[in-house]
Amino acid sequence: MTTFKNFIGGEWVEPSTGDYFENRNPADTTDLVGRFPRSGAEDVQRAVESAQRGFALWRRTPAPARGDVLRRVGDLMVRRKEEIADLMTREMGKPLNETRGDVQEGIDTAFYAATEGRRLFGHTVPSELRSKWAMSFRRPVGVCGIITPFNFPMAIPTWKMFPALLCGNACVFKPAEDVPHTGHVLVEILLEAGLPPEVIQLVHGFGETVGKSIVEHPDVPVISFTGSTETGRIVGETCGRMHKRLSLEMGGKNAQIVLDDADLDLALEGVLWGAFGTTGQRCTATSRLILQKGIHDRFLADLEKRASALRLGDGRKDGTDVGPLIHEASREKVESYVEIGQKEKADLVLGGERPSGKDLQNGHFFQPTIFAGVKAGSRLEQEEIFGPVLSVIRVDSADEAFRINNDVKYGLSSSLYTRDVNLAFRALETLDNGITYINAPTIGAEAHLPFGGVKQTGNGHREGGWEVYEFYSETKVGYLDYSGTLQRAQIDNYLGTPD
Repeated sequence: MTTFKNFIGGEWVEPSTGDYFENRNPADTTDLVGRFPRSGAEDVQRAVESAQRGFALWRRTPAPARGDVLRRVGDLMVRRKEEIADLMTREMGKPLNETRGDVQEGIDTAFYAATEGRRLFGHTVPSELRSKWAMSFRRPVGVCGIITPFNFPMAIPTWKMFPALLCGNACVFKPAEDVPHTGHVLVEILLEAGLPPEVIQLVHGFGETVGKSIVEHPDVPVISFTGSTETGRIVGETCGRMHKRLSLEMGGKNAQIVLDDADLDLALEGVLWGAFGTTGQRCTATSRLILQKGIHDRFLADLEKRASALRLGDGRKDGTDVGPLIHEASREKVESYVEIGQKEKADLVLGGERPSGKDLQNGHFFQPTIFAGVKAGSRLEQEEIFGPVLSVIRVDSADEAFRINNDVKYGLSSSLYTRDVNLAFRALETLDNGITYINAPTIGAEAHLPFGGVKQTGNGHREGGWEVYEFYSETKVGYLDYSGTLQRAQIDNYLGTPD
């Protein structure tokens, strides 16, 4: 058994608490990955102090040079892709084809960030006065608190940290306690690539202690958090009170709409992947399937047949389609929603139980589950489950489908399958989500485009693409007056005023 450490102050160190927690394979809980620090507020304090020293150094490093470090990070991740995917599947559970994709997102993000080192654009604009220069430019903010979830152990930390680092900030990183090993390896790679040691701090632990201490620390002006809407609300209240810059990425209740004219085979592949990939543990997972009445019965029958053939198992074994849930509490939550669906008189078409196979008994597995006849406005249709449960809603028209899609408190992702180009463009405009896919599932974001949602999914900021670099930097405006006289802008001598 391996005992891991925090990385604070440029060194691998034990937690001040002396306490550790166990990290176990969710597909086989007898498999102990290792012991990780159960850190406390004192560890966060030391990490922030070190990060401030790192920030003072890193902010003076030219942005293209910062990009070179991240390019080397990407190169290292390419070489270690299979190793990282294997260890990620071991501690998170999703199949290797998914964790390979998780690592690839990190690679793509690294290479994209590297190019942004030469593209932190400002603006140079004409002054309204003579002999005066006016411009804006980007500058770093400070120490960034990075708090990440379990479902994308590599991709989401890189979405947050790589832009933050490229912009010249230092980071205090707390990975989810369910996936600490991947976070540990990511920090190792950053250091090997040449990142100055005090620019990155790794503090393992739990949200109620380490996460809370990072969010409440007065010398951490930037917080990026991905997690539940309820926890995000608490984080938002604290950051609002302390005037911190905050990016929230929270829940989703995403719908795939299939209209009568759709390519049904394509739509079937999409919903299988969107609903049961990552065992439904994505904020973009397809948790609602809205079917127009003309294709409803046929499509539902085909879906039941295909979903019943999905194979559960250890994600590191060939042939596994669906891995385990992350822990027992998640499985119990899914079971509670099966009960809710039955009480609401929805039709349990498939699943709804723990699997019976002997080789699955030591893992947190749950059968892919489909409810039909789900009523709009019911709890099953409205609330985020974060598991392999799909709610099917029947509608008469595209307008009804669009209305049901929008009638939830979340607004992350949506999907429409149709051959009608006019309806496709109406959907892009009408569906109240941050992301809409046409003839593709609700999952599949790309690293060079902004990612995020509306309503209770987020707070307006985006991860990925060009917008995230604006979040991790501040606009500074500079004026240079070389007239040699006092010029009073916007008062009584504006030179643009006609005689």
